[in-house]
Amino acid sequence: MADPKTYRPKTGEIPTSPGVYRFSDAEGRIIYVGKAISLRSRLNSYFADPATLAPKTRRMVFAASKVEWTVVRTEVEALQLEYTWIKQFDPRFNVKYRDDKTYPWLCVTWSEEFPRAFVGRGAKRRGWRYFGPYGQAWAIRESLDTLLTVFPMRSCSNGVFAAAKASGRPCLMGYIDKCCAPCVGRIEPDEHRAIASDFCSVMGGRITGLLRRYETEMTAAAEALEFERAAALRDKLGALRKVAERNAVVLPDGTDADLIALADDPLEVAVQIFQVRDGRIVAERGWVADRNDDSSLTELTEAFLLQFYAEATAQPGVDRHRLIPPEILVAIAPGDDALAALLTTERGSTVRIRVPQRGDKRDLLDTAASNAAATLSLHKTRRASDLTTRSIALEEIQTALGLPEAPLRIECYDISHLQGTNTVASMVVFEDGMARKSEYRHFTITTVGSDDTGAMREVLTRRFQRLIAEREALAEEKEKATGAGETIEEGLHSALVDPDTRAPRRFSYPPQLVVVDGAGPQADVARAVLDELGFGEVAVCGLAKRLEEVWVPGEEYPLILPRASEGMYLLQRVRDESHRFAISHHRKRRAHSMIESVLDDVRGLGEVKRKALLRRFGSLKKLRAATAEEIAAVPGFGPALAQAVVDAVRQEPPGEAVNMTTGEILST
Repeated sequence: MADPKTYRPKTGEIPTSPGVYRFSDAEGRIIYVGKAISLRSRLNSYFADPATLAPKTRRMVFAASKVEWTVVRTEVEALQLEYTWIKQFDPRFNVKYRDDKTYPWLCVTWSEEFPRAFVGRGAKRRGWRYFGPYGQAWAIRESLDTLLTVFPMRSCSNGVFAAAKASGRPCLMGYIDKCCAPCVGRIEPDEHRAIASDFCSVMGGRITGLLRRYETEMTAAAEALEFERAAALRDKLGALRKVAERNAVVLPDGTDADLIALADDPLEVAVQIFQVRDGRIVAERGWVADRNDDSSLTELTEAFLLQFYAEATAQPGVDRHRLIPPEILVAIAPGDDALAALLTTERGSTVRIRVPQRGDKRDLLDTAASNAAATLSLHKTRRASDLTTRSIALEEIQTALGLPEAPLRIECYDISHLQGTNTVASMVVFEDGMARKSEYRHFTITTVGSDDTGAMREVLTRRFQRLIAEREALAEEKEKATGAGETIEEGLHSALVDPDTRAPRRFSYPPQLVVVDGAGPQADVARAVLDELGFGEVAVCGLAKRLEEVWVPGEEYPLILPRASEGMYLLQRVRDESHRFAISHHRKRRAHSMIESVLDDVRGLGEVKRKALLRRFGSLKKLRAATAEEIAAVPGFGPALAQAVVDAVRQEPPGEAVNMTTGEILST
């Protein structure tokens, strides 16, 4: 592993013009390719203090032993060269939108004398026509089986075809009329190729013309009293419509476009693409990739587009004009027009990359975004629920923090406030790597004027003092049970259940690890509180959001866990869950406090009626939109009181403005 200082070029040697740079390792392999408007500015950023670099960038510059660059005239040329090098070198530090699945495609062996249709996976061959990939193998196999009744082209392997030709007898597909049996000479090569051409038209989404043609031929056959032929055409029409229903029109203007949406979190990014041809979705695919740096969604979108079309056009025999559509619809557009210019060159005609604002295209893009979010959620759920993965994560955390045993119970705390007001805290619990939502708790901070560290001190003090109190109650209940002659099991049951509420005691179990959302100061406060209360055996760490650094109390520098490691993934999930839980509670309290403050001056409106309004409307925004009649329908409200509430909530206080989107009162 090389020190970046040993191969860092002198600043004056690096040009300020646009270009493409590449980092190579000691064996000469290209490990990263990037482009820059100013090579000097970009390359100097890689050789800054390693502590300030993102983990992935830090690993890359230490894995490299040389950096080179190529100067170009424009940013479009830089993007084109980056595009070429990514295809050629496949650098391991560039983001890889890959998963562990191989998606099936449908192929027509167009270069053979009698083209064959089949479903397959893997590498593609020059001269053959491919459709897809498709998300479900069973769906495309079912469509192929249906289409063979309409277009009885060859679907058998070369071995079966040769055996049938040698014996002079067709295979089963020929006997059931799902193949026109070219192996025994029932059809000429030109006629068979015409059938295959119609099959390709349907798979390519061009189905309307064929439907009209078959309807015309069926009508003509019926008028000529050729009823058997008309019946056969009717059956073909029914099968063709059945396939068309599975691939319904989603964009009625016959658009050719790719719709691409991303969903991300700090560690992973999911991508969903819908390929629409002639207004129909002909293929769809999803990816989940590790997010190893802090790239924005704009940068991730550009990286995906570059990689997707680079890999697709690298396949032999592809029709670039068909593969790259004239329109690419994205949720977040790339930062400039360089990528569109590059794809225009690759396609041979204009390619537009844009964000649809309304209409069918926007709706379909929102569907793609929903699919991407669902894919990411499903991936995270499967990853979190896997026992082996959870065990690895806990072992990695144990090793990194130097714990005597794996932290089977982890508690995480987060503070949420709005400019120091309505401060709340959350506690989430993970046991054996899984969330225990029944043991989540939120706290309202009572210390006036406390900052984040002060609020953290209060919430941890309250939580562990409650643990001490419940331990004492537990000992008393055990003693009472023993004195009353109860069995050990009965005594334990009595001790673990609150005698007043009969609910299980929730704070009776100490965690092995406390995680706080924050850096060194928050971790130090947590350590101090636990030591003061006699819980020195409980480990503490802080997780900072910016670089996902793990801070251990008393240490000068943070721990850096690999961003793609299972241990970091679990800590990030715990921290994000505590943040989500704190934010949701804070928003609820803020909405309630705003309603109560606005209603303070309404005569005849006591605490019980205010709570009734909160239960009925929930937010100030909804209460402002309510009519006097709707408010009067709340139990305890008459017409006069309802009108007084309407007058109060619709009157803006002097010197304040109201955010009409959220219903919040903003200082002016």
